[in-house]
Amino acid sequence: MTSARGLVAAQSARFASLDPLLPPATEPPMDGHVITAALADGTRVAGVISHQSFEPHSTTRLWSTAEVWEMLPLVGEAQGMDALLTRFRRHLDTQEIGDDTACVVHWPSRDSKAARAFLDHGLVPLSVLAVRLKTPAQHVSRTLTIRRATPHDLETVLELSLAELEYSSYVGSTIVRPEAAAVKRRALVERLKNASPIWLAERDGIAVALAECAVVSSEPGTMAAARLPRGRWGYVNCVSVLPGARGAGIGQQLLAYAHQELHRMGTVGTYLYYNPPNPLSSVFWPRQGYRPLWTVWEVRPASALR
Repeated sequence: MTSARGLVAAQSARFASLDPLLPPATEPPMDGHVITAALADGTRVAGVISHQSFEPHSTTRLWSTAEVWEMLPLVGEAQGMDALLTRFRRHLDTQEIGDDTACVVHWPSRDSKAARAFLDHGLVPLSVLAVRLKTPAQHVSRTLTIRRATPHDLETVLELSLAELEYSSYVGSTIVRPEAAAVKRRALVERLKNASPIWLAERDGIAVALAECAVVSSEPGTMAAARLPRGRWGYVNCVSVLPGARGAGIGQQLLAYAHQELHRMGTVGTYLYYNPPNPLSSVFWPRQGYRPLWTVWEVRPASALR
């Protein structure tokens, strides 16, 4: 454990040098499978592999495979990612691996040297966690009516949400499963019932865009604390514009309004996940002030890890 703590401390220092917004590295889970590797200079690095299976009809299965092997690397200040990924591959040789599976590693986006190792082992940057700090409100000309969604808007919100889900399945990690509509409906019923921050943009009385958001607290002991600086954060879960309405600035207007409202709720900034292979979001989100903090490196199926 002392060695692990030393690696965590060194890794925290490395994270701070890579990106000032990265939180300190976290202690590895105690119930995972530990792997270690020795480097040419005698340095030892470690990793903890967790294995999760997600139940059918769970929301997670809309953006994840049914089974996931995730590695939490502990490389400290060393360049030991290649060695750890080789050990990861050997561990998978002892597992039964089906088709609906993936290997995943979350790693700071600005660590370009580690990116080379991920690519060499067959992982791809399928999604990124991007952040935008609170900034002074900027005037955006509005040509739309924007309002909070209510339970009466369920069918409209569901339609827009499913449209985004389908598009994302071509360019990212999303999977359109047969139960997708039922799973989304169940989740949205609860969110609308609880008056979650969900907004609709209307043009001539017709809803053309959706911004489905949430407020997340990053405090010690929370899941968010491993990814975000401390504080209350606005989470932009889904922004969807109907295909026929794209390219007219609707998404920008809706998002500017959502940012304003989320900041009024006391958030220090906002974050979201987007897919770098998506030709729309990879351009749109940086223009709205977002930049990558974490990259989610993934390979499907898990047996394809090299």
